[in-house]
Amino acid sequence: MLFNSIEFFLFFPLVTALYFLLPHQWRWLMLLIASCVFYMFFVPAYIFILLATIVVDYVAAIQIEKSSKPNGRRWLIGSIISTCLILAVFKYFNFFIDNFNGIANLIGWNYSLNTLSILLPIGLSFHTFQSLSYVVEVYRGNQKAERHFGIYSLYVMFYPQLVAGPIERPQNVLHQFREKHSLTYANVSAGMQRIVWGLFKKVVIADNLAQFVSPVYEHAGAVSWMYLSIAVVFFSFQIYCDFSGYSDIAIGAARVMGFRLMENFKLPYRSAGVGMFWSKWHISLSTWFRDYVYIPLGGNRKGAARTSLNLFIVFAISGFWHGANWTFVVWGMAHGLWLVLENRMNVRWEGKLRMFLGTLLTFVGVSFLWIFFRATSFEQAIQVIKGIATFQSQPGFLPSVFVPLNGAVIIGKILMLVVFVLIDRKVTEIVLGTRAIGSNRKVWLFAALLACLALFGQWGKVDFIYFQF
Repeated sequence: MLFNSIEFFLFFPLVTALYFLLPHQWRWLMLLIASCVFYMFFVPAYIFILLATIVVDYVAAIQIEKSSKPNGRRWLIGSIISTCLILAVFKYFNFFIDNFNGIANLIGWNYSLNTLSILLPIGLSFHTFQSLSYVVEVYRGNQKAERHFGIYSLYVMFYPQLVAGPIERPQNVLHQFREKHSLTYANVSAGMQRIVWGLFKKVVIADNLAQFVSPVYEHAGAVSWMYLSIAVVFFSFQIYCDFSGYSDIAIGAARVMGFRLMENFKLPYRSAGVGMFWSKWHISLSTWFRDYVYIPLGGNRKGAARTSLNLFIVFAISGFWHGANWTFVVWGMAHGLWLVLENRMNVRWEGKLRMFLGTLLTFVGVSFLWIFFRATSFEQAIQVIKGIATFQSQPGFLPSVFVPLNGAVIIGKILMLVVFVLIDRKVTEIVLGTRAIGSNRKVWLFAALLACLALFGQWGKVDFIYFQF
């Protein structure tokens, strides 16, 4: 079920009302059933894949807690292998087969393997990582194994953050499912403000920008370097508004019921340096890799060379996590190399002018690397880069798909984006509660956002970008 769909606008108030109407002891069951319904709106049969992951890690965590350290480690390894194997089959099997067949063809082997005709379950990477964090925290002694199978299932399946995060730690949310939450004005107000802001970012900003970005990338050889450059910048804001918008809606929907989810974005494009960028972008994933990959590899405890290698490995894995395509791997490795160079050169952006320049250069660099993230192939990515670098001119004939490239439409989207950039920080701080604002001004602000949703929102059930991961 999409957050930007009519079904969700019926689902959300119904589930919320039932949550507060039911006795406390039955609320977990209602939320679990509702989460299953939410997930089954996509591909119903894939609920069994999620169930398999839940059962494996539920049993493994209990055995880890009961066992001695060596046996507990075996259970941990078994859990990690089992859970990752499910992810590997559905997300990476065809990728490895295609690469094997390509190598075989290159060296002249008259042999090829068949790929599987399967779809990637929505959000598989997200709930896989959330489940893994649970068993690791139990093994480390930071979390008691959850004996209540329903509560643990709800931890993995809680509908607001089920398919695209934030990737939660058990210490933050498991206990919240046992707590009794009351219906309060503060929670409802804060949650609804967050939902409205998230929807605005998704359907008004991201989906309007997508109408320009998609045809430009699909026909990169048929448009001018200026259109390509605009599309690159537009995509930077499209993916930010799309993904952070999802996180806002997820956090807001949970907040209305009294649940607190972690923040996932903190104005990342105001970062001077790629290290700062990654401390503010997809925070739940960045901290996941820090705690469960970077630190176990040795972190920064084994010298500068090993620190650089660990950073590079983490970002290479992060790129592969995002998608079974070499474009994602290159995107991740490029970020890793950038961060390594920034650390080794001890780059510091101090003073207002240097901070401005650092922020500008970071945005330009991040936007450039988004080309590999957005492109469907290396050929398309190189076509976009080459078109910009060579000042590619626009052919005399354009296919009908380029209606979105009308000059007035482009100017309108640029003006819309400028307005968003001007209000993003202020509105974000308002919904986070870090900026005070009079009640009357707040009413007018969110009335204006609602008006924009009605007038300019693209309500065509457009998927969120990170659903593919």
